[in-house]
Amino acid sequence: MPSLRWQKVPDSQPESRRKTAPLEAGRSEGRGRSTEQTVFSCGQGTPAAGRLRMGRLGREMLSFFFILVPVYLHGALLQEAGPARHRKPFFEKLRRLEEQFRRFQDMTLTHLQRIASNYNLSYNIDARFQSLARESQAVALAVNQSQATVQGDLGHLKTWMRKTQRRSRKVDSRLLALGAALSEGSKQRSRERKEQEAQRAALSSLALDVQALQDMLARLTPLVQSQGARLAALEGQLQVTDLGTTAPGPTPARLPAQPGPPSPSSPKPQWGRQALRASPEPRDPPQDFAGHLPGMREPPGPGSQRAWPPERPGEICNVGPVLIFPNASTENVVLLSPGFLSGLRALSVCSWVRTASSHLGTLLSYATEENDNKLVLHGRDSLVPGSIHFVIGDPAFRELPLQPLLDGQWHHVCVIWTSILGKYWLHVDRRLVATGSRFREGYEIPPGGSLVLGQEQDSVGGRFDSSEAFVGSMAGLAIWDRVLVPGEVSDLATGKELPTGTILTLANATLLGGFVQRANCTCLELCP
Repeated sequence: MPSLRWQKVPDSQPESRRKTAPLEAGRSEGRGRSTEQTVFSCGQGTPAAGRLRMGRLGREMLSFFFILVPVYLHGALLQEAGPARHRKPFFEKLRRLEEQFRRFQDMTLTHLQRIASNYNLSYNIDARFQSLARESQAVALAVNQSQATVQGDLGHLKTWMRKTQRRSRKVDSRLLALGAALSEGSKQRSRERKEQEAQRAALSSLALDVQALQDMLARLTPLVQSQGARLAALEGQLQVTDLGTTAPGPTPARLPAQPGPPSPSSPKPQWGRQALRASPEPRDPPQDFAGHLPGMREPPGPGSQRAWPPERPGEICNVGPVLIFPNASTENVVLLSPGFLSGLRALSVCSWVRTASSHLGTLLSYATEENDNKLVLHGRDSLVPGSIHFVIGDPAFRELPLQPLLDGQWHHVCVIWTSILGKYWLHVDRRLVATGSRFREGYEIPPGGSLVLGQEQDSVGGRFDSSEAFVGSMAGLAIWDRVLVPGEVSDLATGKELPTGTILTLANATLLGGFVQRANCTCLELCP
């Protein structure tokens, strides 16, 4: 028996392990959970900390093995001491427990390997996430910078587009006005052609009448001459008859005289000569004959209104301060404040003007937030020399002729407008130069805008263009909210007192920008 027990010791070792398998499985499960917790916690720490926790786990398993071996041996001894019939079921159970333990051990090892691989994968993913976070931050910074750049470019583009739209509207309005002027000119030329055709028809009919009169005169001339010869023959017979009655005794009989050409000495009947004088000889019509025909126009002469010579202001004094714009700088601007305090349905603007350039610049510009061309006397170098655009509420305007102002002398200019029937008048040196109607009929110029002299505003109070600047001098400028009558315009042009009702004068000039100079002259001829 002792030999048998010693031979079964090797077989008892698995049985002892099977006997202690549930305990080891429980310990292994506890260690598996602790190991899993350790591995999971290592995902948040460093690899050195993970290795430290794995070392602790090994030491705990070794101490558990030293405790399990004596228990296993003690169980084996008890089995040997017990009856033999009870040992086989026990060994079978222990074997099954051992197999279960091995399977559990394999599962635990597989699970631990999977956890370790997940730990390595999570560590790599964490590093990749950190790299992606840095890259995303760099991309976000670049996107923000590009967005700021694009927004700045868009702002500049919007500003350029607004300016381009305003200029295109101005160009369109000018093109419309030029089209209207061309159509009006074509209509005027067609009317002139019709009048010329009527004149030619009248002249041709008159020429036909003259030719008919000449033909009639040519036919009547031989008849008159034959009648004169017959009258001469009758006079000769009468003389012979008178002589026969006075002489005594018989006289030889005479044959009746044959009609023939009268002798030069024979008298001619007076009525024949009168008839010859009454028949007019063909000659050219007098020079003033065309002026009496319908549709004909007299050529302009020295007294015609078309060729009126510009009047000189002479000694005009007491006109107030003088503003001098020396060059075309965009900084040369004068602000009139407080502007228009109420809406205007009528307007009169008068001023003494002397230009020092080959074209007229902008005399006056009134802009609001709604429209930068509410009221403009606009001139620029691209217009016809001496012309200016009278704008009320862009794009409507009228082109005014101011060619006399290009001689470098002082001239008095008055521009008058009323919303009643849209009538307007232009006076230069007391003379009415241009007039019209249907210009902004029923319109009202709104208050609250910016009113400047010498520059054209593309926005309220700014965005000037040197090609539209005024170069020269202004004096005695005044604005009324009513229509001035011709007598008041004449008084202004001769240096008399201002008419009542002015709303703005050069005394309201609150800002002189750039190189604009202000001078006080007793008379215009003494101004610089």
